[in-house]
Amino acid sequence: MSGGPGGGLQVDRDKATGVAVVTLSRPERHNAVDLATAAELTATWQEFRFDPSVRAVVVTGAGRAAFCTGIDRSVDVPQPSSPYAIEDPMVAIGPKANGLWTPVIAAVNGMACGGAFYLLGEAEFLVASTEATFFDPHTTYGMVSAYEAVYMAQRMPFGEVARMSLMGTAERLSARRAYEIGLVSELTEPGEELAAAVRCAETLAGYPAEAVQGTVRAVWSAKEAARAQALAHAPHLITLGNLAPERQAELFSSRKATGPGPGFRTR
Repeated sequence: MSGGPGGGLQVDRDKATGVAVVTLSRPERHNAVDLATAAELTATWQEFRFDPSVRAVVVTGAGRAAFCTGIDRSVDVPQPSSPYAIEDPMVAIGPKANGLWTPVIAAVNGMACGGAFYLLGEAEFLVASTEATFFDPHTTYGMVSAYEAVYMAQRMPFGEVARMSLMGTAERLSARRAYEIGLVSELTEPGEELAAAVRCAETLAGYPAEAVQGTVRAVWSAKEAARAQALAHAPHLITLGNLAPERQAELFSSRKATGPGPGFRTR
């Protein structure tokens, strides 16, 4: 495979198989997405739209600790003065948000939380290591889980997504439980999730692209109207429900200061 541009994203293409692997490559930050990485993701999905040699994609995270932990909390995102709008750099980091219908498989290793669901919510299916965990920290830090909850509501039973979205950092969903409820389609031993996802991608890339992409489009059309309607409410719910950034920072700092220990249960 050949490497892509540097920065927070690594893109590898195998022209022989038609598979591209997109790797969030900020392991020192648990693959949290900064503004540069968000822009790279958007540009990558847009590039794939015009590259017929890429017929299937795998998205994963570097290292074993995390797939992605959402937006990097060190990022400063200026907000518009209007109460009717918010600026969210994460809304365009997924393939469907960029009009890409080439199939995307997520290979999940370690933690996947919060803003990671912008990516997982727009993948066709998930392959996960048995060490993977899923959780949504928003409520713990005084934030509304809006986009994240909507994305996960498309692929999890209502009670499960409601519990995960509401319980914040108090609980993590194990890979086994995620598999049981259908969020994950395949479990692997630690370190084997990427190879398993690539095998699936190679199969898809070997089929006629028109038929594969048409099927992807058909599957998503089944939930498209409800999803679009739900996402339209997200900015307003966030504007109304989020605490001020400085108060969020206080909650985040106080939780970090509580000392060692997991501080959560895995179910």
